[in-house]
Amino acid sequence: MINFRLIRHLWLFLVVAEEKNFRKAALRLGMSQPPLTEQIQVLEQALKVKLFERSRRGAQLTPVGAAIVPAVQKLAEHLQRLELAVREAVAGQSGVLTIGAITPAMLDVLPEIIQKIKAQYPRLTVSVKEIDSVEAIPALVAGDIDLAFARLEGGLGENIQALPLIEERLAVALPRSHPLAGRQRIGLASLAEMDFIMFSRHVSPVYFDSLIASCQAAGFSPRIVHEVRSVASQIAFVGCGQGIALVPAALKKLAPDNVVVKSLREKLNVVTTAMAWNTARANPVRDAMIAQMRDGRFISRANR
Repeated sequence: MINFRLIRHLWLFLVVAEEKNFRKAALRLGMSQPPLTEQIQVLEQALKVKLFERSRRGAQLTPVGAAIVPAVQKLAEHLQRLELAVREAVAGQSGVLTIGAITPAMLDVLPEIIQKIKAQYPRLTVSVKEIDSVEAIPALVAGDIDLAFARLEGGLGENIQALPLIEERLAVALPRSHPLAGRQRIGLASLAEMDFIMFSRHVSPVYFDSLIASCQAAGFSPRIVHEVRSVASQIAFVGCGQGIALVPAALKKLAPDNVVVKSLREKLNVVTTAMAWNTARANPVRDAMIAQMRDGRFISRANR
């Protein structure tokens, strides 16, 4: 158990030792001289030693007093570092920031964000854990993560706010041998009778529902033959001849030779990465980062 009274007495002792004068030490401490003298006497009684020789010239350390000065100075330094650590932790400049992110975000936006966080808060530990989009809101509510990077939009519940970072055009992935693969652009309605490989609703309900709504607006409900856990898996299934897939247009660069990614005639945008947080949980670093995100100063590739 920490003896805070002893720590205060040792601090007073150190000031008197440095000033070599009770009056000057009292002025430095912002107190009158009699209480300071009384506190030093209490310390001497507790330690059962004499720490100062008092005279008209001031206060001189006894051999015992001089012997303990280095240890008291080290204690004072440690306490100052502790006080700074506490202030930084309260201000969010140290400690741990926990981020939950879907795999595409970990490959795309997150490295740049973490690099800038570490540059601003070098004492901060950034912990990243992989999540599915469906896990983001429960993890934020429970306090398991401070920030989520996932496919999120619309009403997310009480205290949860989100900032879209990347929006991409929707495209269609087809086997290269598909009859429509030679077209420059493909109308969504022309896909009505085809087998679809869809991103699982369990993994990202909002993303799944937005794709279904787009198909229904084109006059049909997609015939889903496979639900997968990632857009990369969608491309892989298309390559295996299992159907077609609605995917972000940026996946064109990841498609193998036997898959083509074609633009849709309809201009349909989907949020592929949003940043979400729980406003009911305070975090100064997170809040500072969000402010910079909103100003467009924290990540250069947002809002494609």
